[in-house]
Amino acid sequence: MAIKNKKEQRRSSIRNRIRKIVKGTAQRPRMSVYRSNKQIYVQLIDDEGGKTLLAVSSREDVIAEKSVAKIEQAQLVGQLIAEKAKAAGIEQVVFDRGGYLYHGRVKSLADAARNGGLKF
Repeated sequence: MAIKNKKEQRRSSIRNRIRKIVKGTAQRPRMSVYRSNKQIYVQLIDDEGGKTLLAVSSREDVIAEKSVAKIEQAQLVGQLIAEKAKAAGIEQVVFDRGGYLYHGRVKSLADAARNGGLKF
């Protein structure tokens, strides 16, 4: 697959480098973050079983109806994934930043998930 520009190519190579190291299990799933221009998505993935255990995005009704800035939106997503993970009995995860810098929306999502009780 041809990648259109250098920015996407750079993120793709960083993402692949991270994925070689970070593996999720059923007890400690991988918390994968995807960030688009307007939305932010997070999934808890069991790589051994090949299943997505939980998924939360900024498009969910609870978050979408609030008109807040994107960083606050990411914090709400982090809080919601922590609540859902606690309800599902998941306390520990491995964080996969998806090739994005640990800065801005990605950092605020991770901090909110930590404050919500997830350990990584």
